[in-house]
Amino acid sequence: MTPSFDNGSSLFNFVVRDGNGIKGIVDAGISKVPLAYIQPPSEQLDKKNASKHVMPPIDLSRLDGPDHDQVVQEIVRAAETLGFFQVVNHGVPVDLLESLKEKAHNFFGLPAERKAVYCKEVSPSPLVKCGTSFVPEKEKALEWKDYISMAYTNDAEALLHWPVECRDVALEYLNTSHKMVRKLLEALLGNLGVELDDSKIDAYIGKKMVNMNFYPTCPNPELTVGVGRHSDMGTLTILLQDGIGGLYVKVPEAVDMEKKGEWVEIPPVPGALVINIGDMLQILSNGRYKSAEHRVRTTSTKSRVSKPIFTSPKPTEKIAPLSQVVEKDGIARYREFVFADYMNSFFVNAHDGKRSLNFAKINSA
Repeated sequence: MTPSFDNGSSLFNFVVRDGNGIKGIVDAGISKVPLAYIQPPSEQLDKKNASKHVMPPIDLSRLDGPDHDQVVQEIVRAAETLGFFQVVNHGVPVDLLESLKEKAHNFFGLPAERKAVYCKEVSPSPLVKCGTSFVPEKEKALEWKDYISMAYTNDAEALLHWPVECRDVALEYLNTSHKMVRKLLEALLGNLGVELDDSKIDAYIGKKMVNMNFYPTCPNPELTVGVGRHSDMGTLTILLQDGIGGLYVKVPEAVDMEKKGEWVEIPPVPGALVINIGDMLQILSNGRYKSAEHRVRTTSTKSRVSKPIFTSPKPTEKIAPLSQVVEKDGIARYREFVFADYMNSFFVNAHDGKRSLNFAKINSA
């Protein structure tokens, strides 16, 4: 029986606890957004007043030729300013990306009971979690997003535990992106005077997760958010957008760019992947690189999917600003911590801009 969507607890149980997700209430034929999803005016995003961030994608194939140093500087400049950039010729087959979009739509089109087996409390594997919003128990207004997250340990466990409907293409997406991630890290850390070897690679991106996000059509997109304001907690995030768009990034106040403090849209580019700097890279660089504050808008015209890969340090890894950078800067802006503690702090709070960094920030810096 479909609950009353005007009743907060009834709606919460239907969407969150019973695993129907937002797709469940959309499929029930709602004509307006339930009150639980209406964001306060300060969090609503006015698409009409937001501009597009039009910047050519970075061609990563040029890293292997005479333009190597120029391309590194393009990557560094993006990381030091907006914290977001797009890449092409990245080594992940374009037909794989198209297949991934299709598989994502197919998965979220499954009956609710098929997806609900992966809900947090009942999932047969700790590697797989199907859910909705971010931390719905802590949020004043829920986010208009359903998702499935698939943590990676090794190929065999992924093939055993990830949902059969999407596991092969998701695993191929993860594995074919690894070389690109390594090249990006080499460029960014090399610019800081750090040479990467296999042990450092494992230290900074030893934990990986593939998500598939689903943003159903929304009757009142101007009142909601797909994802609230936040920065990613990890090292680097790789994101596949579909052609619909809806990803917005805040231009930091303290950078030499136009539109400081404004929200700009990152328009989809066919065949491109979006790269964004995470909190760990901001901390490792002692603040030189900027983890990007971003959010997602909903749409009334067509359901949207996105497919991020989150790369992070292993939970037991100790993280602190790199000594080479602190020596040049003369001060450490962040304290040392164990990454597991940062993760625990990140996941117990609702999205709130870049406040997650306060966990590690040294107040006097």
